Amino acid sequence: MNLKQKYGQRALVAGASEGIGAAFSHHLAAEGMDLVLISRGREKLDLLAASLRNTYPVEVDCIYADLSERDVAIKIKEQVKELDIDLLVYNAALSFIGAFEKNSIEEQEQLAQTNMITPMNMMKLFGEPMLKKGKGAVILMASLAGFQGSGFLSAYGASKAFNRVLAEGLWYEWKSRGVDVIACCAGATSTPNFIDTKPEKASPFAPKVQAPEEVVSECLKVLGKKPSFISGRGNRIASFFMQKIMPRKMAIMIMGDTTRKMYRI
Repeated sequence: MNLKQKYGQRALVAGASEGIGAAFSHHLAAEGMDLVLISRGREKLDLLAASLRNTYPVEVDCIYADLSERDVAIKIKEQVKELDIDLLVYNAALSFIGAFEKNSIEEQEQLAQTNMITPMNMMKLFGEPMLKKGKGAVILMASLAGFQGSGFLSAYGASKAFNRVLAEGLWYEWKSRGVDVIACCAGATSTPNFIDTKPEKASPFAPKVQAPEEVVSECLKVLGKKPSFISGRGNRIASFFMQKIMPRKMAIMIMGDTTRKMYRI
């Protein structure tokens, strides 16, 4: 049974224009699902939508929205009120690399809105109709940075911990009601945003950087089977040692030292 047969006709992907969001869009379209794509950048989103329409026999609608705006989830719901959303992917995120105090209050509020408040609101607005139908799925993108304090990614890591815990809680609440929820915890992934930060390899033992398509393929294979998962074998091994073997203080030190070296802080 493919995703369309299991969940329904249409998926909504927030943060869709490139990277992991674009990979989700291609995978879902390949399974025959119509798409609603959301991104702030009109040009990239239009190019992706055109590519999907030319490659797959699916309908693709675009919504241009800034997911850091306070009431954006309500506005998105209003725009798609005539459409049933059967699978929701929330991939959008803001990340500020560097010392916490160097970002303004306004920037931190934008991060909190984009990474936590908007996905929580979208899960409520789009999850409730799924529960009424007794069928659907929600995928929240989380991160290895959310498993412990992550120096120089402090607010981002905290927001991703929120995503993971929210998804795991709703997995329990909704699993008996026909709606699958999962948090996909990715490590370093070769998205355009990641590449643009020009990271250096902090250690020869660091897990391999994954391609977006690898993360998406792994996620969709375990959707409905787990409340959360870590993509990439190397990431899972590293996380096991940091969460199960090392003292928490050491895990936090390793994360901070790694980020400091990667970004020459």
